[in-house]
Amino acid sequence: MGLHIRDDRQMQALTGLSQTQFDYLLLAFSDMYQVSQQKTYEEGVESGTRRRKPGGGCKGKLPTIADKLLFLLYYYKVYPTFDVLGTQFEMARSKANENLHKLSPILYDTLVQLDLMPYRELRTPEELKAALQGEGRLLIDATERAYHRSQDDAKQREHYSGKKNSIR
Repeated sequence: MGLHIRDDRQMQALTGLSQTQFDYLLLAFSDMYQVSQQKTYEEGVESGTRRRKPGGGCKGKLPTIADKLLFLLYYYKVYPTFDVLGTQFEMARSKANENLHKLSPILYDTLVQLDLMPYRELRTPEELKAALQGEGRLLIDATERAYHRSQDDAKQREHYSGKKNSIR
């Protein structure tokens, strides 16, 4: 069921983590998942919408906490479409989407708790220096964005990137 990882190299390629790092994250993720499940259960009991005891009902395609974490990390490392993700984990694309959106907040909370969330916004050079914690190198992952070109020739030249779109 799901991905079958043969060795540490494949684990690194599919999740971005070594097996040791995965195991470390799994402990905290498991605790955070249990807290989330208990909260959901209590909210269901209070509102009267709870129909069965915890653990009841059909078993999903991600039966273990490790499967759930592997599913999330694989998605965030590879970014497949939901059709591909569903196929990899033997579920419908709608279930892949549902699982991702249900489990992602738990991973986020886990990474925050472990102080592993990357910085998103640094306003001053001092904040950048503090975030680097003495590291001498900085890697920035950026996405190129389309820019609406002006019809005015002079304005177009101001924003020209130098890239050519023609195929030779």
